[in-house]
Amino acid sequence: MKTTGYLAAAAGLFAATALTGGALAQNGPIKIGVVTPLSGTYTPIGQQVRWGLELAAKEINAAGGIAGRQVSLVFEDEEANPAVAVQKAEKLFQVEKVDFLTGTVNSGSTLAVAQLAERNAKLAATTVSFADSITTDKCSPNMFRVNARAEQQSVALAAWLAKEKPKAKVYYLGPDYEMGRSTVAAFKSSAEKSGAPTGGEVFAPLDSKDYTQYFGQIRASRPQVLYTSVAGNDTVRLLTQLQDFGLLTNLQVVGASGTVTSQNIGAIGQAAEGFATGVGYSPQIDTPENKAFVAAFRAANKADPDLYGADSYGLLFAYKAAVEKAGSTETDKVREALRGLSWQTPQGTKTIRAGDHQAMQPMYVVRVAKGKFDIIDKVDADKAIGPDACSRF
Repeated sequence: MKTTGYLAAAAGLFAATALTGGALAQNGPIKIGVVTPLSGTYTPIGQQVRWGLELAAKEINAAGGIAGRQVSLVFEDEEANPAVAVQKAEKLFQVEKVDFLTGTVNSGSTLAVAQLAERNAKLAATTVSFADSITTDKCSPNMFRVNARAEQQSVALAAWLAKEKPKAKVYYLGPDYEMGRSTVAAFKSSAEKSGAPTGGEVFAPLDSKDYTQYFGQIRASRPQVLYTSVAGNDTVRLLTQLQDFGLLTNLQVVGASGTVTSQNIGAIGQAAEGFATGVGYSPQIDTPENKAFVAAFRAANKADPDLYGADSYGLLFAYKAAVEKAGSTETDKVREALRGLSWQTPQGTKTIRAGDHQAMQPMYVVRVAKGKFDIIDKVDADKAIGPDACSRF
């Protein structure tokens, strides 16, 4: 497979640099543990995570690995369940002896794994987890986030909505766990600041089969906009049921960036038309780097990447850059190298803010038209990200 331009450049740079010290003197592979949902309602998301990581590992290994060592991915299914995630992560740390951990999608799983990483003196990073708390009040010195958090998505989406439907009443429907409540709170804050009144909110259990029980509340509120942050197969059920009951007429549906993706848009069908979201990635980003990534991803997986695939792919290059900068896989040295790191991704340059370990990046608003996402707005990185609110380190 043809490697991307920035990978080839990085390979040339590091091939010319003699790295010594720590684990880099070893000949064995660098083991990266991946705890991600490979079953249940978030299976389509976990599949994108796996595809993105596997493509990055293949390209990195073909170009000589990380400081001359091959990358080995070890997968475990966390079932989008924090308790299972901790159990599987503990196995990866203690039995598999992984050097680094990633893959969590469920924000509750990410927060739980962050605590476990601290106890094991290891580092972890999200592929994609949205809850603001991961890099604010519940931040961890051992957890890094390479994807855009809920606030960044919300700032971009609310700015577009204020232009598209000024002061429109918004009703909120989120999944009843950390990510759902965080994404609803983040968008509500941004929307209300722009003058959009709140019509009400409700939180549904993860893997709900019947959303019609909430439709009476939605109808009574008479909103112009419905915001939702359900994901995976839950989105399929919610949007198709809204369509079946006639609620999508004159209702603009918006949501979190993981709500409608390339993995579930086909199953949602016509009910996805017009859906809009703030995202940190789109296959339509018109740069040579993204075009090369999309082509490679399609060739490998016969599917388009979404933000889960793209951010998972980019994460591995961040770890590669940090290890080679540190000259070691040792936790303290790699942590320091990741703090403030800038690296190239399909989205362009990302920078991990040193104070809270949150990635800074441009944000986009995309809308579904004829079964595909179109980019309709953009917000610069410095305008999308809020202040550093981490005080633990």
